[in-house]
Amino acid sequence: MTIKSIMGGSFAVISIALSGCSDRTDFVLAGCENPVNAASQTFASDGQSAILGSFGIATENIDATVRPGDNFYEYVNGGWLKDVEIPADRSRYGAFSVLADQAEKRVRSIIESAANSDSPSADEKRIGDFYNAYLNTDRIEKMGLAPIQDEIDRIRAAKTKTDILNLMADSGLGLDAPVSPYVYIDAKQNDEYIVYLTQSGLSLPNRDYYFDESEKGQAILVGYEKLAETMLTEAGVDNAPDRAAAIMAFETALAEGHWDRVKSRNRDLTYNKMSVGELGEMAPGIDWSGMLDALGLGGQNTVIVREKSAVVNAANVFAETPVEVLRDYLTVSLMSAHAAYLPNRIDEASFEFYGKILRGQEEQRPRWKRAVSAVNGTLGEVVGKVYVKEHFPPASKAQMNALVENVRCSFNYGINDLDWMADETKEQAQYKLKKFNPKIGYPDRWETYDGLNVDADDLIGTIQSARKWEWEDSIGQLGQPIDRDEWGMTPQTVNAYYNSILNEIVFPAAILDAPFFDPAADPAVNYGGIGAVIGHEMGHGFDDQGRKSDGDGIQRDWWTAADAEAYEVRAKALADQYSEFEPLPGEKLDGNLGLGENIGDLTGVTMAYDAYRKSLGGKEAPVIDGFTGDQRFFMAWAQVWAIKWREEALSAQIKNGPHSPGEFRANGIVRNFQPWYDAFDVQPGDAMYIPPEDRVKIW
Repeated sequence: MTIKSIMGGSFAVISIALSGCSDRTDFVLAGCENPVNAASQTFASDGQSAILGSFGIATENIDATVRPGDNFYEYVNGGWLKDVEIPADRSRYGAFSVLADQAEKRVRSIIESAANSDSPSADEKRIGDFYNAYLNTDRIEKMGLAPIQDEIDRIRAAKTKTDILNLMADSGLGLDAPVSPYVYIDAKQNDEYIVYLTQSGLSLPNRDYYFDESEKGQAILVGYEKLAETMLTEAGVDNAPDRAAAIMAFETALAEGHWDRVKSRNRDLTYNKMSVGELGEMAPGIDWSGMLDALGLGGQNTVIVREKSAVVNAANVFAETPVEVLRDYLTVSLMSAHAAYLPNRIDEASFEFYGKILRGQEEQRPRWKRAVSAVNGTLGEVVGKVYVKEHFPPASKAQMNALVENVRCSFNYGINDLDWMADETKEQAQYKLKKFNPKIGYPDRWETYDGLNVDADDLIGTIQSARKWEWEDSIGQLGQPIDRDEWGMTPQTVNAYYNSILNEIVFPAAILDAPFFDPAADPAVNYGGIGAVIGHEMGHGFDDQGRKSDGDGIQRDWWTAADAEAYEVRAKALADQYSEFEPLPGEKLDGNLGLGENIGDLTGVTMAYDAYRKSLGGKEAPVIDGFTGDQRFFMAWAQVWAIKWREEALSAQIKNGPHSPGEFRANGIVRNFQPWYDAFDVQPGDAMYIPPEDRVKIW
């Protein structure tokens, strides 16, 4: 089971054993007085070793017609923004995309090498069989709906609510349900796994889509109802238009009770531990014991309910909805869950809505790319083991370890220097910082996927086997010791995360490449890129929700009342700033939805800059191509957020968050940071200028 799928916006073994805090009252971690060398002080002046320009910045992308103080993001990236075209198979394209493309090509090579091997190993055979099955569109067309006909028949034969619950509990089918279970570590007792229950059942990204009366919103609702009608017709169900309307009414009733994304972020509200008996009394519309039995969880007497009122509403709606509507709902869910593995007309119908209407994507991604993604999603660590061997040198891991420790040390001093935090809270914050467990590149122990069956002649059977394997692997953790070696992302993923329950920061190998990290680049660029990402993930441990767990990963309040109030004042100021940003006419960001990510960014830049300055050992960085070290640091920060959006995708990002679009990640942070003003001589009258008293500093 992946941590990412559970933690969502929280993303957020080599244990770093640091000495305890010294006897000094400022709680300085031992070893922080002399930062280790985390980046080469030389770089490739001929531009051959560094990937972006001669020192790590693509200076050809600078738009010199834009003043840095008016729009720093466009100043750094303006040339690229004018020239680049979003590929037809993408809804957005940016620096992350370029790096993801590189990882995808590398993974394709690994997979195709396995698929074409004359004497494949057992792992290579599984990789090759899965990949070839996905690419065998002739067989997919020939088979039609036959691979899921038995499942369609099972759904159409359901006569009772118990039948419906049993179908929803069949992990291989991938069906939606009004409430979804998952297994993870108990946030307040993190030495054991427990079953969580969370709101679910919507085919659109979140509740707000069902009540959007704008022209754009209505087009999405019409598009989804048309898709439901198409899927019902393909499954052989008559009177599809009326049935699709009934499905929409069912989902809308669920959506009425769903918590919005801001409320769902609140960890104080989403931890509700209760017995299964208490759950039944609270939400009697669902046979919870029967559902848990069907899921293989019959022995679990205690659960954690995330969104209490939403679960109550879901149970009521389920109880009030006729079985025939639920059958139709599951039929559409089954077809959608398997659309990519069914004949092209069904695949394209799904893409027409989820790709074109919802995200503005012009073309379906090539089949080989989707095949690579499917193999990655199913056998990711088998592929990842080869990926790190070929593309992640030990020197990069060593350099990353040093960067992490330098940023940690700067965070240490940053906590100590806070004038609004009492010593007793600082001591707890320092303990948490000290206990951060960095995971870099790849896991120490690789998943073997024992029991996951791959059949080159049965793509859908393979997909269903993978779903069953993942669920069985997940529930198999119950009653077992906590697996602190587990990773929530594969090494070939271009991303990073923080996990509050394990208090760990994780950086897969694929993000440790340019423009984020390049061993040949100028140190200022590495600190402004991956250094800020490191600080960002550390910052999640101290963002508005991450701060609610302690250094041991236990969700509890370790703040004095005065310190908590002072923190909230600063967090609100940042949220208010971001709520004024308007990426599309009439569509503003919700500063509370993106607050955790934006605190992470502000913390990341603050700590990475301090670590960079300390790494210079009191000397000034050289001027390169006319840019000072500080200027290069901030340019690296802006460079990694370069991105272009299709309007539909940007609108979806605004609604769904939590990450702010790239322009506002770049600009929204530096305008709060005095060293940026100094580096680019930003003055009152410049568009991005904020008076010092209105700038936000949290950590």
